[in-house]
Amino acid sequence: MSTLGQAEWPVARPGRRGLPMKVFQIGAAGSVGRRLAGLLSGRGDEVTGMHRSPDQADTIRASGATPVTGDLIADSVEELAGKLAGHDAVVFSAGAHGTGMDKTTLIDGEGLQKAADAAAAAGVTRFVLVSVFPDALRGGEAGEGFEHYIKVKKSADVYLARTDLDWLIVRPGTLLDGPGSGRVTAAAAVEYGDVHRDDVAAFIDAALHEPRLSRVIVELTGGDTPVADAVARLAA
Repeated sequence: MSTLGQAEWPVARPGRRGLPMKVFQIGAAGSVGRRLAGLLSGRGDEVTGMHRSPDQADTIRASGATPVTGDLIADSVEELAGKLAGHDAVVFSAGAHGTGMDKTTLIDGEGLQKAADAAAAAGVTRFVLVSVFPDALRGGEAGEGFEHYIKVKKSADVYLARTDLDWLIVRPGTLLDGPGSGRVTAAAAVEYGDVHRDDVAAFIDAALHEPRLSRVIVELTGGDTPVADAVARLAA
C-alpha cells in the first residue's frame, strides 16, 4: 500500500446515487471501457479516459469521454495522481491483451498498484477494478502466458483489497461481443460462464453509483436477473 502523503490536489466528493460523478477511466479505449464511457456519459457523468496511443483519443472521444494522455508504465504515482485529482471514482479495465508476460506484469499488475496508490494520494476513494474469473479458460489449452496473466490478476486483486480505498472488484466470465441482454448472474461466487461486454459495462455503470456496494468481490456471468436488480440485491 502506498505511503504517499495526501497532496494538495482537489479533494473528490464521494459518489452518491442519483448525482453526477466525475469518473476517470484507465483502459477507456478497450472493449468494455468504451461501452462503459458511453453509459456513464449518457447518464450525465463527466468521464475522463486515459490513453497512451494517440490513435485511441478519437475512440475515447466518440464514446463521450474526454481523452487524456497517460502511461501506466512510464508515469510515476505522483504523475498519475495529478491526472486523477478532482475525480470521484476510478475504473480500471486496462490490460496487456496478450502482448507478452512482461507487459502483463507492468500493466495488469504493477499498473494497477500504481493506479491504486495514485487514487489514494489524490483522495479519490471509489475504485472499481475489472478483473478476471478465476476459472477462465480452465480445461483448455492455456499456455504459460495465460497462467502468468491469471496469477498477476489475482495478485492485483489482493493488492487492491488490502488498501483503504472504497474498492469493488468485478470478475466477469468469458467476454462475448454482440448485444447484451441486460440480465446477469452476480454474486460472491457463481458458476463459470460467458457474459456479454455490454452487460459487464452495464453492471459496472450501475454498481459504480451504488455506494452500498463496497469492498466486495463480485463474479459476473450472463443470467436471468436484470442488472439493476442484481446490483440492488448485492448492495442489500
